[in-house]
Amino acid sequence: MDKSRILAVKKAEAIRKARTNLKDYTTYTTTEFDWQPYHKAYYHILNEFAYGRIKKLMISMPPQHGKSEGSTRRLPSFMFGLNPNTRLAVTSYNATIARKFNRDNQRIIDTPEYADLFPNTRLNSSNVVTVASSFLRNSEEFEIVGHKGMLKAVGRGGALTSITLDCVIMDDLYKDYQEGSSPVIRESAWDWYTSVVKTRLHNDSQQLIVFTRWHEEDVIGRIEENEKVNVINSLDELDTINPNEWIKLNFEAIKATPKADIDQRELGEALWNNRHSIEKLTEERRIDPNKFECLHQGNPTSKEGLLYSSDWRTYKHIPDNVKKKGNYTDTADAGADYLCSICYDLVGDDIYVTDVMYTLEGMEVTEHSLPKMLNDNGTKQADFESNNGGRYFAINVQKGTKCIVNWFHQSLNKEARIVSNSAQVQVHVYFPEGWESRWGIFWKHLTGFKKNFRANAQDGAPDVLTGIIEKNIVFKQPKNLPIDNIYTKFNKGDFTGANAAAWIGGDNRGKDNDFF
Repeated sequence: MDKSRILAVKKAEAIRKARTNLKDYTTYTTTEFDWQPYHKAYYHILNEFAYGRIKKLMISMPPQHGKSEGSTRRLPSFMFGLNPNTRLAVTSYNATIARKFNRDNQRIIDTPEYADLFPNTRLNSSNVVTVASSFLRNSEEFEIVGHKGMLKAVGRGGALTSITLDCVIMDDLYKDYQEGSSPVIRESAWDWYTSVVKTRLHNDSQQLIVFTRWHEEDVIGRIEENEKVNVINSLDELDTINPNEWIKLNFEAIKATPKADIDQRELGEALWNNRHSIEKLTEERRIDPNKFECLHQGNPTSKEGLLYSSDWRTYKHIPDNVKKKGNYTDTADAGADYLCSICYDLVGDDIYVTDVMYTLEGMEVTEHSLPKMLNDNGTKQADFESNNGGRYFAINVQKGTKCIVNWFHQSLNKEARIVSNSAQVQVHVYFPEGWESRWGIFWKHLTGFKKNFRANAQDGAPDVLTGIIEKNIVFKQPKNLPIDNIYTKFNKGDFTGANAAAWIGGDNRGKDNDFF
């Protein structure tokens, strides 16, 4: 077979693949794409959407990671190739950006490469605004020649009157942090989505929301409050989800959640290291951790309703007069809960956190890794809550460490403990500088913890810090009391001794009517 024949065969195969798969389509219509592992998963999901196997899809991704290239430039033109009768709207935070996406799709459809793939999908060769009997083509709208398909570009707040849509793509409904933080703009965006966008949809219409998140009460957040949203970690989960329920994906700039089928990075790895290195991202996180968590990690948290303020104390060096090297550990309540273990140095009445283990790994793993952390930090005494198998876990940990391991049953109400001691935690606890990068998930769950206890998915971080405060400050044993004069009165229902009060003096001896 001669060279020209070989090239012709390869081109025919490339065309065959590009006509049926979004990733291959993108490769065929552009030669400048730097494919990363996460792009393959992203385009696989978008391909499922293009074929109508996903009806409601929301994706959050950091800026400049190829989000719009896939969802708003390549996807619409590919969908028109599959079905030139598709009626589609592209929306963004203003009309100028939406129109730019419109023009980008027109340029793609006009290319010879596109004509190779979908010769029946084409646009009017002239710019047409309102000429009767002609197919429209302008910066706001274009129509597929000879078909019912069309694309309408609309900015947030714009009209979609008299249009029935098969698909709507909402790309970045908020311009920046200032807009995302504005209650007025957030409410306006939600009202526009519910009263304009949704009223243009029919039973089989599709919705795709892709944007950088700025606030937990953005459109994605409001949908999560009102509809069923399924966060997926494996492509296999797509087959088990009700098509009328939302599917959600979040690609973090720095991997902070456990490895999954869709995102197989190790913890701490950058999403696109060639373009946005881990060093660059770490510096951005250091400058503004809260904004980084929204913009790059897809985890917005409103400061309204948080239990703790943002004024966490940090240290460069621990003072010399350390009185105690301790640890407090709380095992996971259930399979989706985190084990939380914190090593600390006690200096006066202040707690200097030296190390944190915050993980979803099972006890068969942590009963080996935790003793190492205790030994590395020179821990002398570790307190383990014995609830939920904690006692047996403590016994196994004791085998691998020289420190004293105590276990006790925590019977006090968790919510009351955490809330009532929140001020003490922020006054007395010091973290090392850069702790938001060193223990990212722990930092996120602690700083985002809400006063409304039931609104929190995880409570291990504040629970353990509260326990440390209780052990060392709140319920600290009084000094230099004569042993023979101490009588302890317990509050009924308290089996920990945490609420014990010392009675001193012989007058109280024998008065046991309030004791049990």
